[in-house]
Amino acid sequence: MRNISLLDCTLRDGGYVNDWKFGRNNIVSIFERLVASNVDYIEIGFIDQAREYDPDRAIYPDVKSVNKTMGNLEKGNSLMVGMIDYGHADIDKVCPASESCLDAIRVIFKKHLRKEALEFVRQIKDLGYKVFAQLVSITSYDDDELMDLISLANDVKPFAVSMVDTYGLCHSDTLMHYCEILDKNLDPAIELGYHAHNNFQLGYANCIEMLSYKTERNVLVDGTIFGMGKSAGNCPLELIAMYLNGRRGKEYDINQILEAADANVMNFYKTSPWGYSLFYFIAASNDCHPSYVSYLMNKRTLSIKSINRILRRLEGDKKLLYDESLIEKLYSDYQEMDVNDADSIEGLKEEVAGREILLIGPGTSVVREDAKLKAFIMEKNPLVISINFIPDTVKPDLLFVTNAKRFVQLSSVLSKNSDTFKVIATSNVTNSVVPFDYTIRYSNLLDFNAQIIDNSFLMLLKLLIKLDVKNVYCAGFDGYATDNRPNYFDPDMEYSFTSFEAKDLNDYVISSLGKLSDDISIKFITESYYDV
Repeated sequence: MRNISLLDCTLRDGGYVNDWKFGRNNIVSIFERLVASNVDYIEIGFIDQAREYDPDRAIYPDVKSVNKTMGNLEKGNSLMVGMIDYGHADIDKVCPASESCLDAIRVIFKKHLRKEALEFVRQIKDLGYKVFAQLVSITSYDDDELMDLISLANDVKPFAVSMVDTYGLCHSDTLMHYCEILDKNLDPAIELGYHAHNNFQLGYANCIEMLSYKTERNVLVDGTIFGMGKSAGNCPLELIAMYLNGRRGKEYDINQILEAADANVMNFYKTSPWGYSLFYFIAASNDCHPSYVSYLMNKRTLSIKSINRILRRLEGDKKLLYDESLIEKLYSDYQEMDVNDADSIEGLKEEVAGREILLIGPGTSVVREDAKLKAFIMEKNPLVISINFIPDTVKPDLLFVTNAKRFVQLSSVLSKNSDTFKVIATSNVTNSVVPFDYTIRYSNLLDFNAQIIDNSFLMLLKLLIKLDVKNVYCAGFDGYATDNRPNYFDPDMEYSFTSFEAKDLNDYVISSLGKLSDDISIKFITESYYDV
C-alpha cells in the first residue's frame, strides 16, 4: 500500500442533518480545525444549481460561489473538495480549476447513470480538477455492472473511484468482494476510496477492514466529525484518525477534531441526533431505502414483524429506488388478507341483537369521567365493545382489534383473559395467542379516500351498521388534543401530532360521523371533540 488518505465530509454529508445550515462561523471554524488536524481532504459541501447562495449554508449554486465563503481561507496541507450529485449541476456551473479555490470535485451517481456520469467526470477533469467517481449504493451493483463501471472509469481515468455504502448494508465480506474486483481491474493510477454509513454499527469496522486490505494502490477513507451524517451517520473521523495514528504511522491532530466536535457539531446533535437506530437497522436489514420503512412506520398500525414481512416483498432495484406507489400497494395487499367473514357477521348479529351498545375508546375521559361511565352501564346494561385496548375499570364483552401493533402489546393480557370476553379482529391482524372469535374482512371497513384509511373508531361503526345496529353510545373517543394534553390515559398509546395534524384528524372524524349518522345514531356520554 503506497499511501493512505483521510477525507472529511462533515460539511457535506453532515448537511443532511441541518439542511446544510451550519452558519458561516461554524463553516469556517470546522474547516480551520480540520486544516489544523492535517486531514488530507476536506469536503466543503454540495454544488447544486437549484440552491441559492447563502453564506450560512454549505451548499452552493455553482463552483464560483464557493469562493465567496471559502476562497480566503488557508488550506495548509489539505486539499479542498466539493461534491456534485450528477444531474444537479450542469457543466457550466463548474469554472476552470484555475478560477476556483477547490482542488477536487467528487461526482456521485446511481448505477443506471454511470455512463453519462463518467462523461461528466471527464469534462470536469478537463477543467483541471482532481475528480472522484462516487458509486452510490455500491451493494446495488452486481459483478457484471461493476466491471462495466470499471471499463468506463479506465477510459476516463478519474483521480479516484470510491465505494459508497449509501444505506450501510456492507459487511466485511461484501466490502472485500467489491474491493477486490475494483483493485484487480481498475487502472493502477486510480485511487480506491470507501464511504461508510452506520446502519449496522459497522462504519468504523469496515473502514479498518478496507485499510487492512493488501494492495499497492493508494486508498482513502471518509469520515465525519462525531459521525455527523445522513441517516445512521458515518464513520466518526476521530476514530479513524486515531486508528491511522496508532497503526499506520499518521500524525493527525485528534484534539483539533474533538474541539470541532465540541464547539461546532454537538449543538446540531442535541436538536437533530443521528446514529444507529431501530429505524435504520430495519431499513438496512431488509436491504431497502429508508423511506419504505418511514412509510410503513407512519401508518402506526403495523408491528415490526409485519413491517419486515412487507419489506421482504420488495424485489430487485426497487429495493433501493424508492417507489411510493409500490409500497402503498404492498401495504394494501398485506392488509387485505382475503377472508370469508359471512359466518362472523351472522354470529355478531346474534351478539348485538336487542342490546344497547356501548363503545369504549382509550381516551383520558374514560378515567376522568369514570363515575358517569359506570352509572350509564348500571342503568343500561349495554353490550360493551372496547377498541384496541382492554379497560381496567370496565369489563368489555367484546374486544375489537384492527391494529397489529396494539395486538402485540395486548397479547399477554389476552392470553390470561381469553375466557372473559370475545375478540373481533380484522383480517390484517395475525392470530398468535388465542383464536379469534370473529374475523372481519379488513378492506370492507376502510375509507380509501381518506388521509387515514383505517381509523378504528369509524371502522367499528361501519361494522355495526352491517350488523343492523341503529343506535350506539360512545365513551373515551375524545378526539386529538390540539395542545399538549395527553390523548390517551395510557402513555404507551400516545402518538405525536402537531396542532394542525390534530385538528385535521378531528375534522375528518367529525365529517365522517356526519355521513354515518343517516344509518346509525351516535351519542357521546363522555366529553369529546367529535360531539358537535
